[in-house]
Order: sequence, then structure tokens, then C-alpha cells
Amino acid sequence: MTTNHSWTSGGTNSRSDSLDSTTSATSSSSLKPHTGGDVRWDAISAASSKDSPLGLTNFRLLKRLGYGDIGSVYLVELRGTSTFFAMKVMDKGSLVSRNKLLRAQTEKEILGLLDHPFLPTLYSHFETDKFYCLVMEFCSGGNLHTLRQKQPNKYFTEEAARFYASEILLALEYLHMLGIVYRDLKPENVLVRSEGHIMLSDFDLSLRCSVSPTLVKSSSGHAPHPNNHGGAILDDESVVRGCMQPSSFLPNLLPTKKNRKSKSDFGIGNYNSTNNSLPELLAEPTNVKSMSFVGTHEYLAPEIIRGEGHGSAVDWWTFGIFLYELLYGTTPFKGSGNRATLFNVVGQPLKFLEAPQVSSNARDLIRGLLVKEPQKRIAYKRGATEIKQHPFFEGVNWALVRSALPPYVPEPVDFSQFASKDSDKKVAADVDKSGPAESGYVEFEYF
Repeated sequence: MTTNHSWTSGGTNSRSDSLDSTTSATSSSSLKPHTGGDVRWDAISAASSKDSPLGLTNFRLLKRLGYGDIGSVYLVELRGTSTFFAMKVMDKGSLVSRNKLLRAQTEKEILGLLDHPFLPTLYSHFETDKFYCLVMEFCSGGNLHTLRQKQPNKYFTEEAARFYASEILLALEYLHMLGIVYRDLKPENVLVRSEGHIMLSDFDLSLRCSVSPTLVKSSSGHAPHPNNHGGAILDDESVVRGCMQPSSFLPNLLPTKKNRKSKSDFGIGNYNSTNNSLPELLAEPTNVKSMSFVGTHEYLAPEIIRGEGHGSAVDWWTFGIFLYELLYGTTPFKGSGNRATLFNVVGQPLKFLEAPQVSSNARDLIRGLLVKEPQKRIAYKRGATEIKQHPFFEGVNWALVRSALPPYVPEPVDFSQFASKDSDKKVAADVDKSGPAESGYVEFEYF
């Protein structure tokens, strides 16, 4: 099926947009400091130009890695470079017929904003007559769901769970600062890089909204909640056509000369070991409200199921479910079927299994995250800052999380196994005949 729909910001039918290839991958890499020195940027830059932008013919498709609701992901090699990527391929006709085009557009725009060690890097994106393609980092360690299944008794130690949860927490904090409510946290969407650190993936269910990060004084670890921060959903035209830059979300941390305040006004000058009055950055889009019914049954927050509108607090609910599953090997409200699961989430109290033994600090954090009323949920107002201060994360050096030793490092991938014959032709044929991907998500009516 051929369609005239295009996801370029100007609405034209440009065949390729390699991160707006006129700016080149080199300049794109300079705007994403945490990937500085990444040889994949050099490879992308060398393979593309204004006159010859990247397309499917530049890549060898080696293996199907997985699929989601709007597309499939493949391991690919950029021809002539010995560099490997993960490419998400989405069928245009399927997206249009299933009314999923906006989700694909939102995911592309969000990926273009990200520059964080625990989030994906978008190296290029382009379209053909039939497909939209996103070129991202390949994570050789699979996902946390598969890794959990390989653990003794199918759950992680508390130390391992703390490691993964701390990296996810930093990723969610960054997303919320950009005005992005993730909405789809689960082990299947947490990928493991070659060095053992994680990458949060799949942003097609994410919600973009405005947010005003605010620096406030904290005198006791419980900061006041300012009235002027929060968010509102952008109008559809802005979401589809606009491309919000991170600078539009970042707070003005240093006061201007016109309105300069002393250090003591922010609590900085009064800091001591007993006062703990360092300033806090609040970047939680609490006022955003969405009526969408999307998600994964066992991870859905009660406010989504009740159809009362939801905001960023759903990410803290799913963070609680995520931590519970890492520690216990199952989710807390799973029923005999999907409908029973939804009823349990809304109506059943949280219960902890007798085994394995989990610390009281871990249970206390999960209990605070899985409060059914979002306004009473931990982190509802103060976001990740409040969770970081919980005793479960005591001893975590948040500035050096990226340097911590991972609990698991995957075996190196032998890419030579893909060097042969017609492997790319076989996968390419699979792409060409692909229809709508099997759905791992649910879109349901209120019951």
C-alpha cells in the first residue's frame, strides 16, 4: 500500500531525513554530548550526504530482534563500515489503517530530543514508499524480562534490582524534565547494553506535554510544591508538526541580574550537615491530563483503568510494579485473565509474597509507589528527587551511577555469523511481506 503520508516536520514527501541530513551526523553528535566520540556517528556521516541521503539500501538487515505494536526491530549493518545498529521498521499502510501514524511521529520526535546514557540515541531516520525507519543503538544483552527468566528462581537479587532501578529512575527523571510521560515501563522495554548498563526503549506510547522545571528551597527533604509548575498537553498540531527542543524545557537556574537572588534565598548559604537545605530541582509535569487507555495490563495504573485522566504519576506506579517484578519474579495484581488483572489493580490491596525475602526498605518503597490514588503516591509532586532520598537507595552515588559495576555483562556478539550468503535477503523479504505487528499492548474501553 502506497500512501502520501510523511512524517517530516514540513509535511513534504522527502524520501530521507537522516536527522535532517543537511546538518550532518557530525553536527548531530556534537549536540548529544554523552555520545561524543561514538564511531557510529562517523559511520553515519560518511555514508550520507545531502545529495545521497541514507536509505534502506545502505543497510544489511541481519536479524529480527523483536516487535511491538507499531513495528519490528532488526539488527542491521551499515554497508561498508562494520558498524551495527538496531532499526525499527514501521509499515506506513498499517500505521494509517490502524490510526497509529501519530504514535510513530511522536516516537521519532521524542527520540530526536534524547541525550542520556540510559536512553536511546537516534542516529538517523528516513522513509521509503512503504516504510518509516528509525536507526538506533543495538543492545546486545537483550531485555530485562529475558534476563530475569534466566536468574535462579526467576528473580533478581536486591542488589541487582537496585542497580537497574536506579538507572531507570534517572531515565524517568530526565524524561519528565523534558515534559515526556513514558507510560510503558516494563522489563521487556529495558534493554541491556554490551557493558551491562541499561537503555529504556519504545516511546510510541509516550505523552509529550509542556513543563516548567523549578528550583526550590528544601529545608527538610520535603520541598514545598510550587503552584506555577506543571504541564498541559500540547494541541495536536504542535505534537505532530512541532519539534520541541530540550532548551525549551530547561529551567533558568541562574537568576538574571534583573532578578538576582542571594545564595541564602535558595537555601545554599545555609546548608549544613543537620539542615540539609540544598536546593531541589522540581521537573514533574503533574498537571498534565490524558484520557488515553493504553498500556500493558499488569502495569496499568488505577487512574488509567478508571478513566479519570492521568499524568506523570503513572510512571511512578509502573516503577513500583517494575521493582516488584524484579524482586519477586511476578507482578502484584496479576489475575487469571486480563479483565481479572484490571479489576485487581483497581480493587485489590497490595500484597507481598512470603518468598523470596525482601528488605523492609524495598517493600516500603513499593508500598509508597503503588498507592491507588495518584495524588497520595510517592513522587507525585517532587518526582525522582523524593524517590532518590528513600532508604532503599541509601548508598547509591547518583552522580556516578553510570560508573557502577553492572550485575551482568552479556557475552560479546560474534557478528561474523552474519557475514554469509543471503541472510540480509531473507530478512529483507520478511520486512517486505510484514503486516501489522503482533500487539503486546492493549487499547480498551472503560468497563
